[in-house]
Amino acid sequence: MKTNLTIGAALFAVALAGCNQSPADKLADRVENAADVRADAMENRADTLKARAEQVRDTGEERADAISAADRNVAAMSEERRDAVVANEAPAVR
Repeated sequence: MKTNLTIGAALFAVALAGCNQSPADKLADRVENAADVRADAMENRADTLKARAEQVRDTGEERADAISAADRNVAAMSEERRDAVVANEAPAVR
């Protein structure tokens, strides 16, 4: 209950302060709020990209482990085949 009262008082104060703002202050607030929205979107994209990067690392590690465990004769592979495995364009182990 005390929290609701505090939040209500804060919202009332913000609303009251908005009534006495000059046009320049209102524009400045809009610019700041828009920048906050863009920054939040950028942070969300960065979080998504970080998660995808981690998945790429994990997949690379799993593929490397599979290659080591299979103990294939890699020297017999063509250079093109090895390059395709590295580029994730061919299976690491068949």
